[in-house]
Amino acid sequence: MKIICLDLEGVLVPEMWIAFADAAGIPALRRTTRDEPDYDKLMKGRIAILKEHGLGLAEIQRVIATVDPMEGARAFLDALREETQVLILSDTFTQFAKPLMKKLGWPTLFCNELVVAPDGEITDYRLRCEQTKLSTVKALQSVGFETIAAGDSFNDLGMIRAGKSGFLFRTTDAIRRANPDVPAFDTYDELLAGFRAALRD
Repeated sequence: MKIICLDLEGVLVPEMWIAFADAAGIPALRRTTRDEPDYDKLMKGRIAILKEHGLGLAEIQRVIATVDPMEGARAFLDALREETQVLILSDTFTQFAKPLMKKLGWPTLFCNELVVAPDGEITDYRLRCEQTKLSTVKALQSVGFETIAAGDSFNDLGMIRAGKSGFLFRTTDAIRRANPDVPAFDTYDELLAGFRAALRD
């Protein structure tokens, strides 16, 4: 049986940290996993910036509540789920994702958790497991699934390369150039066609 593993931010929804960075006027928070492959370094930097500016979970959640999925994302996801099971693997956090999951029709999401103090300060984060996306793909494979994956960032390459097939979607030029053997698409129609071909193979 085949299962599709799909990144969330940059694929189905805008980058939530970028949305918050723009709303808060803090350009340093625009860095994402497209820019920084070391996730721990990225998150510790974000937490330090939030502390410096006196911002916490409530402020971020207010911005996320105004964010919508990318145009065409819901229709793409619905069409894909008619073909096979889809699992969204993301480095986002449960405290961020719920409003967007509602707008996407409640797909299955595996993600991480923030550590939040009683006053709302974000003090740390907890990964669901080490190398969350790659570990999940390997676990699915160990119980008989063939995985097909797509994402846009450095942290998606492990799950993309570990599976039966994999694609980059709306990625950066640098990531595209560094991975010329991975098909790269820019529209949902192209990505859906790629998935359908991989499912038939």
